[in-house]
Amino acid sequence: MLALVLSVEEVVTERQPPRGKAWETRGHPNLVGAYRMGFEINASGQASRLRVYIDYDYPGTLAGKLLGPLFAPTYARWCVDRMANDAVRRFRGFAEAV
Repeated sequence: MLALVLSVEEVVTERQPPRGKAWETRGHPNLVGAYRMGFEINASGQASRLRVYIDYDYPGTLAGKLLGPLFAPTYARWCVDRMANDAVRRFRGFAEAV
């Protein structure tokens, strides 16, 4: 993101195939604050509804506290959009085959 090198350790905290998964950061992420991210898939008539979410904190550094409010919402939206678009691409072919 923004040509920056990001370093983060993530751990899966919930896994309920194929309905959902959640993961969060551990330790001290480099350049990004701690976050928890995941998705849920639920039946909705003859379709499915995908919900992608992210909860995050600003980095604890001075730079993070100053720049976090400027860039974190954009980065979070990019992450969520990417996950949702990847899911659409992955399942589009499956839906057409059924």
